[in-house]
Amino acid sequence: MKEKCYICENGSLTKKKVDYMLYGVNMGKFSAEVCNKCGEVFFDENTSKKMTEIAKKKGLWGLQAKTKIGQAGTTLDIRLPKKIIDFLDLKKGKEVEIYPEGKNKLVISI
Repeated sequence: MKEKCYICENGSLTKKKVDYMLYGVNMGKFSAEVCNKCGEVFFDENTSKKMTEIAKKKGLWGLQAKTKIGQAGTTLDIRLPKKIIDFLDLKKGKEVEIYPEGKNKLVISI
């Protein structure tokens, strides 16, 4: 008997190899259990450890950070943490494109 989905409790879980993306970078294919109803993906502890090791090797571990909106004159600014600056190789004066995606997300493209 197949195990029920832990989230929707309606679907059954099937073992599959799935691509795992972190910050838009493909980390590779990993074994997971996938719900046939809601599509939720579950990785076991050993797989999660492998994924963490790969993320660290690729410089992706710990990139997410919180920051505050500041003010410079009449405009608002956002300070970027050094880890993100280094990872993206950002330099003062580099042009970026920004746009809202819905009411709760701001996208910055280099």
